[in-house]
Amino acid sequence: MHLAYPVVLSALLFCTGLYGVLARRNAILVLMSVELMLNAVNLNLVAFDVWLSRTAEETLHSGQALALFTIAIAAAEIGIGLAIVLAVHRNRGTADIDKLRDTAEGHDPEDPDGTGNPGGPGGPVSDSDDVLTTRAAVTKAEATA
Repeated sequence: MHLAYPVVLSALLFCTGLYGVLARRNAILVLMSVELMLNAVNLNLVAFDVWLSRTAEETLHSGQALALFTIAIAAAEIGIGLAIVLAVHRNRGTADIDKLRDTAEGHDPEDPDGTGNPGGPGGPVSDSDDVLTTRAAVTKAEATA
């Protein structure tokens, strides 16, 4: 078998995984896409190991050993990644990556727009709204003076 077949298949698998990482918004699908990319790398490692073992008299099968190491690392990564995704899903109620970007400690999940108003612009008024209104009035007065 020619080396081109597994290399082309590996390139297609890697590109599919890369598209999944860049286009998907669900954290579990992104983890699955990363696994697809790692499997494409494993296919390349094994294919090149077989190809090089035909030319060398003494075969070490280092590509296959490296592929096993990559599989072990990928298993650990998916275990830890799924644990993190499940913990975040329990806390936030979603696995959407766009909604998980504000992971600062001071972020209030009740405050969707970051203004200090739990209900957004039309929600209940808080003390911070009085301060913002006073600052806006001072700034407006300074601009007109």
